[in-house]
Amino acid sequence: MAGHGITAMTVAEMLIPVGGNPGRIRSGAALARTCGVCPLPASGGKASRMRLNRGGNRQAKAAICRAATVRKGGDGRMKAHAERRTAEGKTRREIVRCIKRPVIRKMYRHPCVPQERAGTN
Repeated sequence: MAGHGITAMTVAEMLIPVGGNPGRIRSGAALARTCGVCPLPASGGKASRMRLNRGGNRQAKAAICRAATVRKGGDGRMKAHAERRTAEGKTRREIVRCIKRPVIRKMYRHPCVPQERAGTN
């Protein structure tokens, strides 16, 4: 996988929840749920916010967190994104949560999508 913050070990940890049958993960959202990085509503009163799912595969969740942290610190686009979100008043945890979803989308395209469907995504 060629991507900032995504190493061979990250991909290996992502293949564990996918298992020997990558066809069972049918979308990026399903992979996010399996890894425990799908957003859930956590609103109360007038505040409208999201939190990450507490379930899922812990090793995959840790790998995605590392990739998101590396991207936030080193990738120019993600640095600008993090600065913009900080100016909006978001916390560090909320910013990392927002960065995890693009990481999952990128990882879903490679190990989970069968080769005949890969051209359509």
